[in-house]
Amino acid sequence: MTDKTALTLIGLGPMGQAMVTRFLAAGHPTTVWNRTPARADGLVAQGATRAATAAEAVAANRLIILSLTDYAAMYDVLDGADLAGRVVVNLSSDTPDTTLKAAAWLAERGAELLVGGVMVPAPLVGEESAYVFYSGPREVFDRHAETLAVIGRPDYMGADHTLAQLLYQAQLDVFLTSLAAMLHAIALVTSAGVTAERYAPYLTDVLSSLSMYVDETSQHVDSDRHPGDLANVTMMGATAAHIVGASETAGLDTALPRAVQALYDRATEAGHGKDSWTALINVIRG
Repeated sequence: MTDKTALTLIGLGPMGQAMVTRFLAAGHPTTVWNRTPARADGLVAQGATRAATAAEAVAANRLIILSLTDYAAMYDVLDGADLAGRVVVNLSSDTPDTTLKAAAWLAERGAELLVGGVMVPAPLVGEESAYVFYSGPREVFDRHAETLAVIGRPDYMGADHTLAQLLYQAQLDVFLTSLAAMLHAIALVTSAGVTAERYAPYLTDVLSSLSMYVDETSQHVDSDRHPGDLANVTMMGATAAHIVGASETAGLDTALPRAVQALYDRATEAGHGKDSWTALINVIRG
């Protein structure tokens, strides 16, 4: 017997498996289900209970955690299951609008949705650096916060179901764009015979330096004041054009640097030439 909350976790990709391992280690009785049953074998060996069907997995517990590709998969998995009285913590990625529709769909079936976004890769689930955005009814979050803390620090963003999804996508916006920029930069230097390994220390340096801009950028955006004393739109835009030119000379795909250049061009056209590069926020907002 245990006083730890029993739960069901559906979706046993790398992230789902990592979460189940953490819940079991923390003493939470955990029922699992996956379309490919073999993915549960190692978890059953650790003490998880395998459900034969998704409906059986849902029936086993009141707390249901989903680790699926997107919200469409939720409908496929949960349609036909008895969801009355369940709390569904959906950790899948999707758009805010899709999230709202899912909340309504679950409410019609007597369930409550808690939206989540896990902000670490599978190997770091449950580690000190792990955190997860959540949004939805405060009472539902408070009821399960201690259990959810097993997989990472639970950061509650508000009652609006879309908030956790927005924060999750915002973080990945930075992450995915940075990864693409990193590869583009590597392609640029390697086109001249410089190895990626030789360039790596300099790449590390510039990526590390980005954090120093966060506080000032936040202040400029929140105040809608963009003093351009150090780095204005005209100057930065000229550099953006040079990057496009260098990429063309190297024979590289220019879609990414051209997208950046376009932001500066539109900011200049809107009269922000002497403002800080942070004035691009007005172009991005449309």
